[in-house]
Amino acid sequence: MAIRHWPAGERPREKLLERGARALSDAELLAIFLRTGHAGKSAVDLARDLLGQFGGLAALLAADQRGFCAGKGLGPVKYVQLQAVLELARRYFSAQLERGDAFTAPEGAAQYLQAHLSGHSREIFVALFLDTRHRLIATEDLFQGTIDGASVHPREVVRRALFHNAAAVIVGHNHPSGVAEPSADDRRITARLREALALVDVRLLDHFVVGAGQVVSLAERGLL
Repeated sequence: MAIRHWPAGERPREKLLERGARALSDAELLAIFLRTGHAGKSAVDLARDLLGQFGGLAALLAADQRGFCAGKGLGPVKYVQLQAVLELARRYFSAQLERGDAFTAPEGAAQYLQAHLSGHSREIFVALFLDTRHRLIATEDLFQGTIDGASVHPREVVRRALFHNAAAVIVGHNHPSGVAEPSADDRRITARLREALALVDVRLLDHFVVGAGQVVSLAERGLL
C-alpha cells in the first residue's frame, strides 16, 4: 500500500511534524529522504531493504558513490543530495563549536570528530587546537592516507599548535574499515605526540579513533 493511503499518524512526514524527528525510526527518516519507493514497494519498504542490504544506517551513509549507487532505487542524484545533507550537518556542528563552546567532556569531542570524519574513504588525521579553557581555536586536517593508514608527523602537529598558540590539543582519525579499535600504531603515535607536545608545554588531551557508528577514546582506555 502506498504511504499516502496509510493512517495520517503513521506516515513518516506527518509523524515527524506531529511528534518530532526523534520519534521516527531509521527506515522512516530514510524514507523521507528517498521520497518514493518502486515496484509496488513504499518508500519505507525500500528504506528497510536498503538498511538490510548495507548493514545499517551508518554503513549506508558512509558508502562511496559506487557502493551507494549500487543500492536498488538509488543513483547519482540521491548520492549528491545525501552528501549535501551530510556536509550541512558537519558545518552546523562546526558552527556551533566556533561560537566559543568548550570541550568540557569527551562526548563533545567524540561527536564533533565523528561528524567531521564520517563518510571518508581514506584515513584522515585531524587536530583540534584549544585555548586554556579548552575552547576550540581551529580544526585542521593535517594528514591524509590510503585506506590502510596515514603517516603522522609529530613535529608538524607541534608546529601548528605553536602557530595557533594552543594550550591543548585533541587529535583524531578515522578507520575506513569501520572498526574503531585502536591499533598498535595508533597507541605508538599517541605516545610520541604526547611527548612532543609536552616539550612546548602543550597538553594532548585525547586521541579518538572513529569507525562506523563508534568512536573510541584512547584517554578513556588509559592509553594516553
